[in-house]
Amino acid sequence: MTTPFEQVVFAGGGNRCWWQAGFWDVVAPAIDLKPRVVAGVSAGAATACMLYANDSQWTMDYYREALKDNRRNAYWGNLFRRARDPERPHATRVFPHAAIYRRALTDILGGDRFEKLLAEAPEIRIAYARLPRGLGPHAALAVGIVAYNVEKYWRKSLHPTFGRRIGFASEVARLQDCADIDDLVSLITASSCTPPFTPIELRGGRPTLDGGMVDNVPVDAVDAGPSTLVLLTRRYPRRAETFTHLGRLYVQPSTKVPVSAWDYTDPPAMQRTYDQGRRDGERFATAQRRGAHRPATRET
Repeated sequence: MTTPFEQVVFAGGGNRCWWQAGFWDVVAPAIDLKPRVVAGVSAGAATACMLYANDSQWTMDYYREALKDNRRNAYWGNLFRRARDPERPHATRVFPHAAIYRRALTDILGGDRFEKLLAEAPEIRIAYARLPRGLGPHAALAVGIVAYNVEKYWRKSLHPTFGRRIGFASEVARLQDCADIDDLVSLITASSCTPPFTPIELRGGRPTLDGGMVDNVPVDAVDAGPSTLVLLTRRYPRRAETFTHLGRLYVQPSTKVPVSAWDYTDPPAMQRTYDQGRRDGERFATAQRRGAHRPATRET
Protein backbone atom coordinates (compact mmCIF):
# COMPACT_ATOMS: atom_id res chain seq x y z
CA MET A 1 0.00 0.00 0.00
CA THR A 2 1.28 3.47 -0.86
CA THR A 3 1.32 5.77 2.14
CA PRO A 4 -0.95 8.80 1.81
CA PHE A 5 1.32 10.90 4.03
CA GLU A 6 3.92 13.03 2.29
CA GLN A 7 4.57 15.08 5.44
CA VAL A 8 4.88 14.13 9.12
CA VAL A 9 4.95 16.56 12.05
CA PHE A 10 6.49 15.61 15.41
CA ALA A 11 5.14 17.64 18.34
CA GLY A 12 7.43 18.47 21.24
CA GLY A 13 7.06 17.00 24.69
CA GLY A 14 10.39 15.98 26.19
CA ASN A 15 10.31 12.35 27.30
CA ARG A 16 6.73 12.04 26.08
CA CYS A 17 8.22 11.82 22.58
CA TRP A 18 9.12 8.20 23.33
CA TRP A 19 5.47 7.57 22.42
CA GLN A 20 6.20 8.88 18.91
CA ALA A 21 9.19 6.55 18.59
CA GLY A 22 7.13 3.49 19.51
CA PHE A 23 4.30 4.56 17.20
CA TRP A 24 6.68 5.15 14.29
CA ASP A 25 8.55 1.87 14.71
CA VAL A 26 5.28 -0.02 14.16
CA VAL A 27 3.50 2.22 11.66
CA ALA A 28 6.34 3.16 9.30
CA PRO A 29 7.09 -0.39 8.10
CA ALA A 30 3.43 -1.44 8.24
CA ILE A 31 2.19 1.23 5.80
CA ASP A 32 5.49 2.02 4.05
CA LEU A 33 5.58 5.48 5.60
CA LYS A 34 8.17 7.47 3.64
CA PRO A 35 7.40 11.18 3.94
CA ARG A 36 8.96 13.77 1.72
CA VAL A 37 9.17 16.33 4.56
CA VAL A 38 9.38 15.92 8.34
CA ALA A 39 9.01 18.79 10.81
CA GLY A 40 9.64 18.77 14.53
CA VAL A 41 10.13 20.95 17.54
CA SER A 42 12.16 20.39 20.71
CA ALA A 43 12.39 16.69 21.64
CA GLY A 44 10.08 15.91 18.73
CA ALA A 45 12.81 17.16 16.40
CA ALA A 46 15.39 15.04 18.24
CA THR A 47 13.12 11.99 17.96
CA ALA A 48 12.59 12.51 14.24
CA CYS A 49 16.34 12.65 13.67
CA MET A 50 16.94 9.61 15.87
CA LEU A 51 14.46 7.51 13.91
CA TYR A 52 16.42 8.09 10.71
CA ALA A 53 19.90 7.91 12.22
CA ASN A 54 19.74 5.20 14.85
CA ASP A 55 17.63 2.50 16.48
CA SER A 56 15.04 3.15 19.18
CA GLN A 57 16.12 0.22 21.34
CA TRP A 58 19.79 1.23 21.12
CA THR A 59 18.76 4.73 22.15
CA MET A 60 16.65 3.42 25.02
CA ASP A 61 19.60 1.35 26.27
CA TYR A 62 21.80 4.42 25.96
CA TYR A 63 19.49 6.46 28.19
CA ARG A 64 19.27 3.67 30.76
CA GLU A 65 23.04 3.79 31.07
CA ALA A 66 23.26 7.60 30.95
CA LEU A 67 20.65 8.01 33.70
CA LYS A 68 21.59 5.14 35.97
CA ASP A 69 23.39 7.40 38.48
CA ASN A 70 20.98 10.32 38.21
CA ARG A 71 18.59 10.14 41.17
CA ARG A 72 17.06 13.61 41.04
CA ASN A 73 15.88 16.23 38.60
CA ALA A 74 17.27 19.06 40.76
CA TYR A 75 20.33 19.12 43.02
CA TRP A 76 19.81 22.26 45.05
CA GLY A 77 22.97 21.65 47.06
CA ASN A 78 24.94 22.49 43.91
CA LEU A 79 23.45 25.98 43.64
CA PHE A 80 26.63 27.79 44.66
CA ARG A 81 29.18 25.39 43.22
CA ARG A 82 31.23 26.64 40.33
CA ALA A 83 32.91 23.41 39.29
CA ARG A 84 31.63 21.77 36.15
CA ASP A 85 32.19 18.09 35.39
CA PRO A 86 30.67 17.09 32.02
CA GLU A 87 31.05 13.41 32.95
CA ARG A 88 28.97 13.79 36.13
CA PRO A 89 26.48 16.67 35.63
CA HIS A 90 24.38 15.54 38.59
CA ALA A 91 27.40 16.11 40.86
CA THR A 92 28.00 19.78 40.02
CA ARG A 93 24.85 21.23 38.46
CA VAL A 94 21.46 22.11 39.90
CA PHE A 95 19.72 20.71 36.81
CA PRO A 96 21.47 17.80 35.09
CA HIS A 97 19.31 17.86 31.96
CA ALA A 98 21.33 20.10 29.63
CA ALA A 99 24.61 18.22 29.87
CA ILE A 100 22.93 14.81 29.59
CA TYR A 101 20.77 15.92 26.66
CA ARG A 102 23.56 17.57 24.68
CA ARG A 103 25.91 14.63 25.11
CA ALA A 104 23.12 12.19 24.23
CA LEU A 105 22.37 14.06 21.00
CA THR A 106 26.04 13.91 20.03
CA ASP A 107 26.36 10.21 20.84
CA ILE A 108 23.05 9.17 19.26
CA LEU A 109 23.26 11.29 16.10
CA GLY A 110 27.01 11.79 15.63
CA GLY A 111 29.73 10.09 13.60
CA ASP A 112 28.53 7.77 10.85
CA ARG A 113 24.97 8.33 11.98
CA PHE A 114 25.16 12.00 11.06
CA GLU A 115 26.37 11.02 7.60
CA LYS A 116 23.47 8.55 7.37
CA LEU A 117 21.04 11.34 8.25
CA LEU A 118 22.35 13.56 5.48
CA ALA A 119 22.31 10.74 2.96
CA GLU A 120 19.03 8.99 3.75
CA ALA A 121 16.64 11.19 5.74
CA PRO A 122 13.92 13.22 4.09
CA GLU A 123 14.02 16.98 4.48
CA ILE A 124 13.81 17.56 8.24
CA ARG A 125 12.70 21.02 9.36
CA ILE A 126 13.34 22.07 12.96
CA ALA A 127 11.43 24.98 14.51
CA TYR A 128 12.64 27.28 17.29
CA ALA A 129 11.35 30.51 18.79
CA ARG A 130 12.69 34.05 18.65
CA LEU A 131 11.98 36.38 21.56
CA PRO A 132 9.56 39.33 21.58
CA ARG A 133 11.26 42.66 21.01
CA GLY A 134 12.31 44.43 24.16
CA LEU A 135 12.37 41.32 26.33
CA GLY A 136 15.45 39.50 27.53
CA PRO A 137 15.52 35.70 27.55
CA HIS A 138 14.42 35.24 31.15
CA ALA A 139 11.61 37.80 30.98
CA ALA A 140 10.47 36.33 27.67
CA LEU A 141 10.54 32.85 29.19
CA ALA A 142 8.38 33.93 32.13
CA VAL A 143 5.82 35.58 29.85
CA GLY A 144 5.90 32.64 27.44
CA ILE A 145 5.35 30.04 30.15
CA VAL A 146 2.34 31.93 31.49
CA ALA A 147 0.84 32.17 27.99
CA TYR A 148 1.60 28.51 27.27
CA ASN A 149 -0.03 27.26 30.46
CA VAL A 150 -3.10 29.44 30.04
CA GLU A 151 -3.73 27.86 26.65
CA LYS A 152 -2.74 24.37 27.78
CA TYR A 153 -4.86 24.14 30.93
CA TRP A 154 -7.59 26.72 30.38
CA ARG A 155 -8.26 26.91 26.65
CA LYS A 156 -6.81 23.43 25.90
CA SER A 157 -5.75 24.73 22.49
CA LEU A 158 -4.43 22.34 19.89
CA HIS A 159 -2.53 25.21 18.26
CA PRO A 160 -1.93 28.13 20.66
CA THR A 161 -2.03 31.75 19.57
CA PHE A 162 -0.94 33.73 22.64
CA GLY A 163 2.77 33.26 21.93
CA ARG A 164 2.54 35.00 18.58
CA ARG A 165 0.27 37.68 20.01
CA ILE A 166 2.87 38.70 22.59
CA GLY A 167 5.66 38.76 20.05
CA PHE A 168 7.25 35.33 19.84
CA ALA A 169 8.15 34.35 16.27
CA SER A 170 8.94 30.94 14.83
CA GLU A 171 11.98 30.29 12.67
CA VAL A 172 12.82 27.06 10.89
CA ALA A 173 16.16 25.55 9.92
CA ARG A 174 16.86 22.33 8.05
CA LEU A 175 18.89 19.35 9.14
CA GLN A 176 20.33 19.23 5.64
CA ASP A 177 21.88 22.69 6.09
CA CYS A 178 23.84 21.67 9.21
CA ALA A 179 27.57 21.58 8.53
CA ASP A 180 28.38 18.94 11.15
CA ILE A 181 27.05 17.21 14.25
CA ASP A 182 27.87 20.20 16.47
CA ASP A 183 25.73 22.39 14.23
CA LEU A 184 22.85 19.91 14.43
CA VAL A 185 23.12 19.60 18.22
CA SER A 186 23.07 23.40 18.49
CA LEU A 187 19.95 23.55 16.32
CA ILE A 188 18.09 20.90 18.33
CA THR A 189 19.06 22.46 21.66
CA ALA A 190 17.92 25.86 20.36
CA SER A 191 14.57 24.26 19.53
CA SER A 192 14.51 22.71 23.04
CA CYS A 193 15.76 25.70 25.03
CA THR A 194 13.80 25.78 28.31
CA PRO A 195 15.64 27.48 31.19
CA PRO A 196 16.40 26.57 33.91
CA PHE A 197 16.65 23.00 32.61
CA THR A 198 18.74 24.10 29.63
CA PRO A 199 20.75 27.29 29.06
CA ILE A 200 19.95 29.91 26.45
CA GLU A 201 21.15 28.87 23.00
CA LEU A 202 22.24 31.46 20.43
CA ARG A 203 21.66 31.26 16.70
CA GLY A 204 23.13 33.99 14.56
CA GLY A 205 24.20 35.73 17.75
CA ARG A 206 20.59 36.05 18.96
CA PRO A 207 18.93 34.09 21.76
CA THR A 208 16.33 31.42 21.12
CA LEU A 209 13.76 29.59 23.21
CA ASP A 210 11.88 26.32 22.81
CA GLY A 211 9.81 26.38 19.63
CA GLY A 212 6.81 25.39 21.73
CA MET A 213 6.61 29.01 22.87
CA VAL A 214 5.01 29.62 19.47
CA ASP A 215 3.43 26.21 18.83
CA ASN A 216 4.35 22.85 20.31
CA VAL A 217 2.77 21.21 17.25
CA PRO A 218 4.70 22.93 14.42
CA VAL A 219 2.36 22.37 11.48
CA ASP A 220 3.32 25.77 10.03
CA ALA A 221 6.75 24.31 9.24
CA VAL A 222 5.22 22.11 6.52
CA ASP A 223 3.02 22.83 3.54
CA ALA A 224 -0.75 22.99 3.87
CA GLY A 225 -2.62 19.97 2.58
CA PRO A 226 -4.36 16.73 3.45
CA SER A 227 -1.27 14.52 3.11
CA THR A 228 0.05 15.50 6.57
CA LEU A 229 0.24 13.17 9.58
CA VAL A 230 0.69 14.90 12.94
CA LEU A 231 2.05 12.95 15.92
CA LEU A 232 1.08 14.51 19.23
CA THR A 233 2.53 13.57 22.64
CA ARG A 234 -0.19 14.48 25.12
CA ARG A 235 -3.90 13.92 25.43
CA TYR A 236 -6.50 16.38 24.21
CA PRO A 237 -9.50 14.91 26.06
CA ARG A 238 -12.14 16.50 23.86
CA ARG A 239 -10.75 14.80 20.77
CA ALA A 240 -10.66 11.24 19.49
CA GLU A 241 -7.45 9.21 19.42
CA THR A 242 -7.29 9.89 15.67
CA PHE A 243 -8.95 13.00 14.27
CA THR A 244 -8.80 15.46 11.41
CA HIS A 245 -8.23 19.19 11.71
CA LEU A 246 -7.95 21.57 8.75
CA GLY A 247 -7.39 18.59 6.48
CA ARG A 248 -4.51 17.09 8.45
CA LEU A 249 -4.66 13.74 10.25
CA TYR A 250 -3.70 13.90 13.93
CA VAL A 251 -2.89 10.98 16.23
CA GLN A 252 -2.62 11.30 20.00
CA PRO A 253 -1.78 8.81 22.76
CA SER A 254 -4.74 6.62 23.72
CA THR A 255 -4.17 7.54 27.38
CA LYS A 256 -1.87 9.92 29.20
CA VAL A 257 1.67 8.62 28.77
CA PRO A 258 3.41 7.37 31.94
CA VAL A 259 6.48 9.60 31.79
CA SER A 260 6.92 13.31 32.54
CA ALA A 261 8.55 15.58 30.00
CA TRP A 262 11.60 16.50 32.08
CA ASP A 263 11.92 13.49 34.38
CA TYR A 264 15.49 12.19 34.01
CA THR A 265 15.18 9.70 36.86
CA ASP A 266 12.83 7.05 35.48
CA PRO A 267 14.03 5.13 32.38
CA PRO A 268 11.41 2.38 32.97
CA ALA A 269 8.69 5.00 32.43
CA MET A 270 10.35 5.91 29.13
CA GLN A 271 10.15 2.26 28.10
CA ARG A 272 6.48 2.08 29.07
CA THR A 273 5.79 5.21 27.04
CA TYR A 274 7.55 3.69 24.03
CA ASP A 275 5.56 0.45 24.47
CA GLN A 276 2.31 2.42 24.60
CA GLY A 277 3.27 4.09 21.33
CA ARG A 278 3.74 0.67 19.76
CA ARG A 279 0.32 -0.52 20.92
CA ASP A 280 -1.35 2.64 19.64
CA GLY A 281 0.60 2.30 16.40
CA GLU A 282 -0.65 -1.25 15.88
CA ARG A 283 -4.27 -0.07 16.01
CA PHE A 284 -3.52 2.80 13.66
CA ALA A 285 -1.68 0.58 11.18
CA THR A 286 -4.54 -1.91 11.17
CA ALA A 287 -6.98 0.88 10.36
CA GLN A 288 -4.72 2.15 7.58
CA ARG A 289 -4.41 -1.28 6.01
CA ARG A 290 -8.20 -1.43 5.92
CA GLY A 291 -8.20 1.79 3.92
CA ALA A 292 -9.28 4.11 6.74
CA HIS A 293 -6.96 6.94 5.75
CA ARG A 294 -9.32 9.38 7.38
CA PRO A 295 -11.09 8.58 10.66
CA ALA A 296 -14.87 8.54 10.85
CA THR A 297 -14.95 11.59 13.10
CA ARG A 298 -16.24 15.10 12.61
CA GLU A 299 -13.88 17.62 11.03
CA THR A 300 -12.89 20.24 13.63
